[in-house]
Amino acid sequence: MNAIPVLTIEDVADMDVMDVTVIAALAAGSFAATRELARRIGEIEFNALYHQGNGSHMFMNSVDDDTIMITVFGSRTTVGLVRFYSTAAAQNVAGILKLLRRTTHGFSFDAKDISAAPVFVDHP
Repeated sequence: MNAIPVLTIEDVADMDVMDVTVIAALAAGSFAATRELARRIGEIEFNALYHQGNGSHMFMNSVDDDTIMITVFGSRTTVGLVRFYSTAAAQNVAGILKLLRRTTHGFSFDAKDISAAPVFVDHP
C-alpha cells in the first residue's frame, strides 16, 4: 500500500495537545479503509469521510490520488459549510500540487514540508 501524504487544516484544536502526526497517520488509514470499502461495493472511491463527535468533528476529502485534506471543526460550524469550502480548497491545492509535480521552477516539495498552521480560525 502506498503512503498517502496528508494536508491538515485545523481551526479549533489546541496544537499543544493535538499530535498532528498521529492524526495524519490514523486519518490516512481510515481513508484507505474507506477507499477499500467503496471498491468492495463497486464504487471507485468515496471521496469524503465525516466523523461526528460531541464537540469536535472531522471532515476528510480527497485532494488528488495521493493526498487527503483533513478539516477539524467545532459545533459552531456545519458539515455542509466545511464540505463546501473544503471541496473548493482541495481543488485549489490539487492544482498547486499538480504544477509542483510537473515542474519545480527551482522549488522542491515533500510531504514533510507541510505544516499544520491554522488556515481557518474560529473566533469566539
